[in-house]
Amino acid sequence: MARVLDVIEYANEMTDEIVHRFPESGAADYRIGSQVIVREAQRVVFFRDGTALDVFGPGRHTIATANIPLLTQKLQDVFTSGKTVFPAEVFFVSMKEFATRKWGTPQPIIVRNPGMGLGVALLQGFGTYSYQVSDPQQFVTQLVGAQGVYRTAEIEERLRTILLSKLQDLLGETTSAKSVVELIGLTEEVGAGVRAKAQDDFASIGLVLKTFYIGNLKPSEKSAQELRDMGMLDMATYTQLQAADAMRDAAQNPSGGAGLTAGIGAGMGIGNLMQQATSGAMQQPQQTASGSAAAKSMPDVMTPSEAASILKVSEEDVIAAINDGSLKAKKLGNAYRISKASLEAFLNG
Repeated sequence: MARVLDVIEYANEMTDEIVHRFPESGAADYRIGSQVIVREAQRVVFFRDGTALDVFGPGRHTIATANIPLLTQKLQDVFTSGKTVFPAEVFFVSMKEFATRKWGTPQPIIVRNPGMGLGVALLQGFGTYSYQVSDPQQFVTQLVGAQGVYRTAEIEERLRTILLSKLQDLLGETTSAKSVVELIGLTEEVGAGVRAKAQDDFASIGLVLKTFYIGNLKPSEKSAQELRDMGMLDMATYTQLQAADAMRDAAQNPSGGAGLTAGIGAGMGIGNLMQQATSGAMQQPQQTASGSAAAKSMPDVMTPSEAASILKVSEEDVIAAINDGSLKAKKLGNAYRISKASLEAFLNG
């Protein structure tokens, strides 16, 4: 016996559902004259034989050839107990705004930062966005297919990928004219830019991006090792930034002894290290030549005082490095002597 539904409705808030199909699998046998009830925050897409015949708005609708003209072309003259019936599917689509969806940068975004540090910066951010179905028929035909239920979790990874792609593109354009410091103060403008860039991608699948807010945009706290793993640093720059990381760690643990590495960081300053790192990344041949010249001017054997002068730190820092074993030296009586090879090995890490 054919399945006959006189009233078709879906009285559900659809909290995490975008689309709910009736029936959830297969096709129902609806008869001409059946009623479809659509709530204010819903639309109904009516299918037969895999073809969308009509979209119903809020209210009570009667399935009839008069209000679904395409039905006359598809309807076969099959009669059961004097009633015309036909297999079809009804898709209830939520038209409400799905708000406060979260996005974030799983990996830092690399942007240019001319004249500061390495000349690049790593930015991380997070915030919220919201979206809404704008074209129910397009959304169902392109994404839902014959699924019984289509939930927000099934689309939001794709939406976040679109948004992060547009954010990265916009940050790249903006940092050509603005510094990172200025950029961080323009979160409202950046958010509006991402929203404008993403609209076509959302519209292509029947959605509209309602809001995109940046809750926070800040430099990443990546270590030198993490930067190197990302392919951003050569070996020379990596070594210099390791010294800066060691200085920071020593400052957080003063009882452990700062050692010579902290002395280098304190004497030269993070700013100088970053500036040297930039020069190293931009002018590798010159750095190699200058490094060779410095190596030639280094004595074969040095006192702690002479080594300190070369390293631009105090003699006490050199003695501390010898005592903690990070710098090898030969003790002659009460005096230490440091070979050129030992000092170069220490500098190379």
